[in-house]
Amino acid sequence: MLYIAADHGGYQLKKYLIRYLKTQLKVTAKDLGAKSHDPKDDYPDFAVDLARQVVKNKTNQGILLCRNGIGVCITANKIKGIRAALGFNIEATEWARRDDHVNILCLPAEYLSNEHAAAIVKKFLETPDDMDERFTRRLKKIAAVEK
Repeated sequence: MLYIAADHGGYQLKKYLIRYLKTQLKVTAKDLGAKSHDPKDDYPDFAVDLARQVVKNKTNQGILLCRNGIGVCITANKIKGIRAALGFNIEATEWARRDDHVNILCLPAEYLSNEHAAAIVKKFLETPDDMDERFTRRLKKIAAVEK
């Protein structure tokens, strides 16, 4: 399952990405909010909810948005089993998925055009985890830190 959420800073881009996912990629994302543009909402509320949904199943993925992407990324990474990364460009997103098995993509809505964000999301969704021993060894070390 793919989940998507944003605070007020990422609300408009989230709406665009939901349409893009459905019409262009034929992917349905479960929208976990915000359901309306509310300048008083707080990004941790959305990030925690989405991260908790993602960790329920190894195949789940998430997309989080806020103005700079950093707040939701910090928050999501507080949940055991989450590997969230800031997707500031296509190449970095590809490497984060492949090498670090990132399961949540965090987007800086203030700094991306709709089209660039869509290209980043597409790369995130189409890039498989690299199961090379060196990457899995590193991920086991991260999991040990979480314990």
